[in-house]
Amino acid sequence: MIRPAAQTDRPRVEEIVEAAYTPWAEIIGARPIPMDADYATLIDAGRVFVTGPGDGLIVLIPEDGVLLIENVAVDPARHGQGIGRTLLAFAETRARALSLPRLRLYTNELMTPNIALYERLGYRQTAREDIGGRNVIHMAKEVPARP
Repeated sequence: MIRPAAQTDRPRVEEIVEAAYTPWAEIIGARPIPMDADYATLIDAGRVFVTGPGDGLIVLIPEDGVLLIENVAVDPARHGQGIGRTLLAFAETRARALSLPRLRLYTNELMTPNIALYERLGYRQTAREDIGGRNVIHMAKEVPARP
């Protein structure tokens, strides 16, 4: 079950983000952007969704004609169990509910396992950009009207 996060979920959300992204900080040479997000504000805005058992989260931001996946993170102890895929499938369902025909996300170019997963799920690279000294890859996926 995936549900909107409440403020009571914030400590766990921040814990998962910290645990999921800390290993990448050394590889990238900087803290990944999601580590410094204001989760209290994102939760209040209804942008954060968590799995029922509290082992993963996704941050979704509606934009003009697209749903931005700002962050998807899973407790490292639960990696490889399909939680990330479930959260990404939820993003597609949410995009359909909001009548947004496309999903987009960005990730650091050094996060090659994540890029490979997104490509297996149908995301395609659309651009590259330097964001504050971080080289990111933008990716997008069209959302079919019906699954």
